[in-house]
Amino acid sequence: DPRNVRTLYDGYSTERGSIIVGTTSIAESVPSDDVYTFQRTYVGGGLYAPITGYYSINHGMSGLELAMNDQLSGQSNAQFFDQVLALVTGANPRGASVRLTLNASVQQAARDALGDLTGAAIALNPKTGQILALVSTPSYDPNDIASHNADTAATAYQSLIDSSNSPLANRAIASTLYHPGSVFKLVVAAAALDSGAMTTSTSVPNTASLTLPQSSSTIHNSGGGKCGKGDTVTIAEALLRSCNVPFAEIGQLVGENTIRDYAEKFGFGATIEIPMPATPSIYPSGMDDAQLMLSSFGQYDVQVSPLQIAMVTSAIANGGKLMKPTVVDSVLAPDLSPLTTFEPTEYSVPITEGTASTLVQMMINNVQSGVASNAKIPGIAVAGKTGTAENGDGEPYTLWFTGFAPADNPEVVVTVMVENGGGLGQSGSGNSVAAPIARAIMKAVLSQ
Repeated sequence: DPRNVRTLYDGYSTERGSIIVGTTSIAESVPSDDVYTFQRTYVGGGLYAPITGYYSINHGMSGLELAMNDQLSGQSNAQFFDQVLALVTGANPRGASVRLTLNASVQQAARDALGDLTGAAIALNPKTGQILALVSTPSYDPNDIASHNADTAATAYQSLIDSSNSPLANRAIASTLYHPGSVFKLVVAAAALDSGAMTTSTSVPNTASLTLPQSSSTIHNSGGGKCGKGDTVTIAEALLRSCNVPFAEIGQLVGENTIRDYAEKFGFGATIEIPMPATPSIYPSGMDDAQLMLSSFGQYDVQVSPLQIAMVTSAIANGGKLMKPTVVDSVLAPDLSPLTTFEPTEYSVPITEGTASTLVQMMINNVQSGVASNAKIPGIAVAGKTGTAENGDGEPYTLWFTGFAPADNPEVVVTVMVENGGGLGQSGSGNSVAAPIARAIMKAVLSQ
């Protein structure tokens, strides 16, 4: 009976486990002086909200509170004997705690770097898949929703639901998907080189514009000119200058099925759980030639999450091997002894080590002398790729940067996505807005 509140009271009678970053509990249960026994509290305001989510009397759960509810509430299989002991002794059960892979200073640096912009940033270790920072802006304070005062919680929740900038959305993994623009060229380049359809010396015609097949629509390179001076252009030069026309031709040469095969190896179409589920990214099917060419530079109906682009970049950074991303390091018993430790897990091997090495050098060139120059860090080789994705006539661009450092032995992959053109409409670019944010995050990791 939905009117029976005993189940609700029973759930709150358990001392729910903490969510821990380093040595700090960013979510914990403290005794309350009402019928619910315990009050869920959060530290950091909106800093960790996209990860922890909330645990609420009237509005359910979200984020890790939902994804790890069995462990936090003490109901997981690993805690079976604790449940039996609580029944025998009459003691209130206690939930397990969840320790995260996040680095508090990197998380703060990512949040500070995004500032008032609407967007997301992810930093992860490509060798292990451990997520060091995950930020979505704007955010919210979970304490408001977790309040035991029904009016306070309802008002806070409704205000967030009504907000035009969707602060409850986790833009890093599970919000509306985004056009990737030129960061998708990494997938197309990987498919072209790894499949053998092209080599680094294979050339395509170099024109300033191209009329799409069976169409009157024309595509152009950024700036309107050719991709360099020659009559033909290689894939390396096209990536260096992030030229759309050559990549449209490369996509047609490689073919939809081959590109899809590689996209799926990188994680497209799959629900990735970190353990919060991420919205599957989309590479469209059944395209005609015009649509295939548009999709080959990240337009048409290609739709991605920042997590997906971070996974593509991680595979390149890690010699072709993609590790499963995770935000959970371990589950701890109430006495903080380990119950479960998450070991690095291979997700797939999308490309060979040789292909990865070739792409790494291309991405280094992008930062050193190409259109990702604002990601440079003095004394450190940085590899990167920018994206400036179109969203329709007159609509602001979606701005991207993805990359890693140090390029020869990567410690961190960083992917940044900024909505609404960073407030600049169609004047901003991935290099001018997203790359400096990523640079700040990479510096925060490398200074540890």
